[in-house]
Amino acid sequence: MSLDKLRKQIDVLDSQLVEMLNERARVVVEIGKLKSESSKPVYAPDREKAVLEKIARANKGPLPNKTLIAIWRELMSGSFYLERPLRIAYLGPQGSFSHTASILKFGQSVEYEAVADIRSIFEEVSKGHCDLGVVPIENSSGGGVIESLDAFTETDVMICAEVYMPIHHNLLANCTFEEIDKVYSKPEVFAQCRKWLSATFEEAKTVAVASTAKAAQLAAEEKNAAAIGSAMAAELYGLKVLRENIEDTSNNVTRFLVLSKEDARPTGDDKTSLLFSTSHKAGALVDVLQEFRKHGLNLTNIESRPSRKREWEYYFFADFIGHKEEENVKAALEAAKQHCLQLSVLGSFPKNSTLL
Repeated sequence: MSLDKLRKQIDVLDSQLVEMLNERARVVVEIGKLKSESSKPVYAPDREKAVLEKIARANKGPLPNKTLIAIWRELMSGSFYLERPLRIAYLGPQGSFSHTASILKFGQSVEYEAVADIRSIFEEVSKGHCDLGVVPIENSSGGGVIESLDAFTETDVMICAEVYMPIHHNLLANCTFEEIDKVYSKPEVFAQCRKWLSATFEEAKTVAVASTAKAAQLAAEEKNAAAIGSAMAAELYGLKVLRENIEDTSNNVTRFLVLSKEDARPTGDDKTSLLFSTSHKAGALVDVLQEFRKHGLNLTNIESRPSRKREWEYYFFADFIGHKEEENVKAALEAAKQHCLQLSVLGSFPKNSTLL
């Protein structure tokens, strides 16, 4: 077939796709009416997981799964808009990695609110000012994000989903490489680029700020200043990318959590997050972990943070495979409570298996 005939064929298919997508949207509107009558939340993580898995199974190519999943995420974003526009809080300003993760997860049709620090994301969700919040919780090379861990001890929000995103750090500036005398970024970012920084800069000082986007803002405003941040931040704040991919580990991934006022329904492939502090006795933490083992729960992560209420008392954050509605999970939690001063379920949610 000639090029013109092939393009005409694409035009016909495009018209059919638009018609079918809008037919789908009309069904979404009816679903939205039913949700509104029953006060069900607009965002349903269990349904999202089921739809995306079904699309991947139905795909016979030649398009890769990630392309179709990206298209369907935007369709879902449009569906949220038709039902009721979601408002999502993230660590700003625009161009932060949290901003990128939020857009890749929820698309272009929802409303986004940039906040100054991670604690404010928890507060915006807790107070109902935002439907959802996106916060970084751990990095594959840098470990846990302290601000997020500490905020869980002081707020009532729940975890309803998780997101994994590859992170690539870039050195951004409008001066030459030799003229740089200070570098702005988040403390966690400096940790992820420690080897590169020590090998590259002898005199330039590092200055910690709340987000990589804030770092880019400052670098754009100050002479002889640079930032470590994303390519999106460079574009937004008019900076040049002097060095690409300066992270010490090429497989650098950050895990983000989606915060809500309630967690997710079971999908059969779930994860649960806990917050607990142990009794004041020898081996108390071991006793708690033994209960998880006894009931067949696979722990995927555990972090500790000092309590701000008492000296030498610690909170523990743990993730395990399973949903709080499953019988063995209920039994394990009940048994573990006997060894704890406090135990709270922070949320059960669909286990993520793919990168954004």
